Amino acid sequence: MTVIGFLSVAPVKEGSMGEEVANAVAALDDFDVAYETTPMGTTIEADSIDVLLDAVEAAHTAVDGDRVSTFLKIDDKRASDGHASEKVDAVEEHLGHEARKER
Repeated sequence: MTVIGFLSVAPVKEGSMGEEVANAVAALDDFDVAYETTPMGTTIEADSIDVLLDAVEAAHTAVDGDRVSTFLKIDDKRASDGHASEKVDAVEEHLGHEARKER
């Protein structure tokens, strides 16, 4: 089984959130998960929902602030062991090129 999550954690405040987002991402290193951070959030891949949720809780807790906003989307692939990269590969196969473009 593979569980893929898309996580966005940020303090609700004015100005740069980079340091606090970095704290959230760094918290993921303590768990047996793979992750990739993008400008809009972090994709996390784990072998179980429990591991994923523990990692998400740690990321949320790592952010300092009077108010913290966390968004989590979960794809619980119970019948297969497919990985997040395979989803991107499938899209790129249909596109005929990488699923990215620089401005």
